[in-house]
Formats: sequence, structure tokens, C-alpha cells
Amino acid sequence: MSVPQLGDEQRGEEILAVLDTAFGRLLAADPAAFRVKFRKMAASAFAFYRGTACLFYHDLAAERRGGPYLDERTSRVWVHGDLHAENFGTYMDASGRLVFNVNDFDEAYVGPFTWDLKRFAASVALLGYAKALSDAQITELITVYAEAYRERVRALATGAKDDEMPPFTLDSAEGPLLDALRDARAQTRFGLLESMTEIRDFERRFAPGGGSVELDAATRYKVLAAFDGYLETLPETSLARPDSYRVKDVVGRRGIGIGSAGLPSYNILLEGHSDALENDVVIYIKQAQTPAVSRHITDPAVAGYFLHEGHRTVISQRALQAHADPWLGWTELDGQGQLVAEVSPYAVDLDWSDLDDPEEIAAVVADLGRATASMHAAADDQSGESLVPFSTERAIDAVLAADEEGFAPLLVDFAHSYGARARADHQIFLDLFRNGRIPGL
Repeated sequence: MSVPQLGDEQRGEEILAVLDTAFGRLLAADPAAFRVKFRKMAASAFAFYRGTACLFYHDLAAERRGGPYLDERTSRVWVHGDLHAENFGTYMDASGRLVFNVNDFDEAYVGPFTWDLKRFAASVALLGYAKALSDAQITELITVYAEAYRERVRALATGAKDDEMPPFTLDSAEGPLLDALRDARAQTRFGLLESMTEIRDFERRFAPGGGSVELDAATRYKVLAAFDGYLETLPETSLARPDSYRVKDVVGRRGIGIGSAGLPSYNILLEGHSDALENDVVIYIKQAQTPAVSRHITDPAVAGYFLHEGHRTVISQRALQAHADPWLGWTELDGQGQLVAEVSPYAVDLDWSDLDDPEEIAAVVADLGRATASMHAAADDQSGESLVPFSTERAIDAVLAADEEGFAPLLVDFAHSYGARARADHQIFLDLFRNGRIPGL
């Protein structure tokens, strides 16, 4: 990719315009939340990159007219939308199995499959730079990722059996992925409940403080009405014990992540799978956001497929993630689409802080390449959704087979180029922020 070389002042104005398009309405509604978000983004070039998918896709916008490995089908597959190196971790699937895989589907949409790969590759370049890896070492990491992705796509396209490519579980994962799964297994629902709730009058309730906000009666009524709508979106297999969904308490919540600043959010405490207090479940209702990719995809069939952003997020996650969270659903609140999911004690993110050895990083990156390929392959004509009515893995395999030699260099060149661009943009953003140049703050 040839990144436009603008002067700092001109690029600063471009960054401000993109941020205003993506966040302006939410920032005006909750400036304090965005001051927190932007301070987190100011901490490092990688944190800035994490928080600016909108800028990334703005810079890629020209590629919507075509590009290497993109044809009518591979330009229109389900994509994660924010596939960076820290959006991988553990979850407990619908069958009760702990799995390490891609997570955080807030930005998922339909678009070119290479956009996911490029976003991941640039994130590895930024991480590698922060760990003082050489350009040659970063090149090797991106090449390893590309080759692992290519190998897994080929295997899936040629009909490899499931037992030949098992998901990353306690039985099959190795290294830092296995460490994350073991950390997740050591967590307990009781521990999560102890950190968020207390027992009053023989019943569990949310504890005051800790980011929870007491609701007035009118807001509580609206949230409970939205909860009733959510129940209608769950698969029948999730409704085996109706008492599981008895509401015990509701609160607002603060302090959510970089990507969710300014979005209203609520926690609901439910009875869970038995009458025992240690099996209660916490779910959250969060206003879903407009995905950055959608601003650069003009296909009306894609936009028209979804009822609202909450519906889009859930349908996308169910398509991309095999055996998704059984509590995953959507609803509406104040006319806005909402995402609903469990606050899970078993969610552990991949920890990059102690990953410093290039060989160990390469092994992890290879596994993430395989996970990316499996994710892309899951969301196609076999996913139960009609939006992508063809075999994704076969479509991707065909375009890669036409130019095997160019695939890894494409990602390598992009990673170095956009990594440098993101580091420069971070400094520009930092100066804009600290000098009061961001409107509304």
C-alpha cells in the first residue's frame, strides 16, 4: 500500500475529520468518556491503532474499487473488521468447551477478506516495533502469519476433516494459547459474582460502586422491556430452563473499553441454570456501534440485511464464530440497536506483555493465522445465513492459488508501510489532543 504522504498539519486535519465522522455524535453526548478513551489511545501507537479502525478504513477506501486477490466473491465475505493482535482470547462455547479464538465482533461486516489480514499484519508490525524487533524479524512474523493462513485455507478448501484441524482447546493448544486457556479454566463464576455483587436479604444483588450506576425507575423499566425483546432473539436451545432468565437486579455501567466510549450500557443479573446463588449469570446490554467498514461498502444488499447494529453484531458473530456464546442476542432500547451477551468469567485475552522471544512470537502468530482462516471459512453458505451464499474458503483459495508468490509480500509491504504511518499518526494525534485541538473536549 502506498500511504498518502501528507504534512503533519494536513494529516492532522484529516484525522480530526475522520474522528468527527466516526465519534462526533457520541463525543458530544459524553465528552468525559472520550477524554478517557483518547488518553488510553495516547498511551502508545498500538493503543491509538486499536482505537482508530475508522482511520484505517478511511486510508484503505481506494481499495474498495479492487485490489490484489479481490474479485466479486472475495470482496464480499464476512470479515471481523477489527482484526488486530489483541483481539484474540478465550471463551466458553455453547457446548461448555473452552476455546481460544478471535473475539470482539463489534466491527464485523461484509467486505474484502484482505482487509482483515492487512489490519492484523499492521498490528504485528506495531507490536514488533514496540518490542524492538528488527524490520527483518517483523517481515518474518508477517510471512509466518501469511503462510499459516494460506495453508489452513488450502486445507479447508480441499475438504480436510474436522479432526485434522481441531479448534484451539485445552487438548490441542500449545504455548501462550494454552496458558490463556488454563488461566480461563482457573476462573470461576463465583469469583466473578463476588467481584460485582453481594447477598442482601438472602438474594444476590449488584454491589454499589465498582463502575455500577443505580437506575431510576423509568430507565429500569425501559431496560427490562428491552430484555424481554432480547429473549425472543435467542435460539430455542438456550431456553431449556425458563427460570434461568428471571431478573434479580439491573444497573447501568461505566468504564468499558476503548472501542465503546460513550455507548450506553447496562448489566442484568439473572437466576442462571439453578437456584444456587453461585450459578447466577450477569449479562450486559450495550448500544451497538456503526462498524467502520460499513462506511466504505456501498452494497445495499449488505446494509439491508440487518435490522440494526445490534442485529448486525450478533448475526456476524454467529456466522464468524462456531458455537458462539449461548447468551448472545440483540434488542432495541430508545430506538437504538443493542448487543446482549454474557459477562463471562472465562474470557481471557492473549497476553503479549511477556512474549518477547521472536521464535515464540512466530509460533503464536502462526496459530493466529490458522484461527483467522478458520473464522473466514466458517462464515459462508454453511453458516445458516444467506448474505454470503458461497464457500468462502474455496473462493479465497482460488484467488491465492492464482498468485502464491505475491501473497506474503503484499502483507509484509503493507505492514511496514502502515505501521510507520500509524506511529506518525499517533504522534500527530497526541499533539492535537494535548493542545486542545479536538473539538468538544
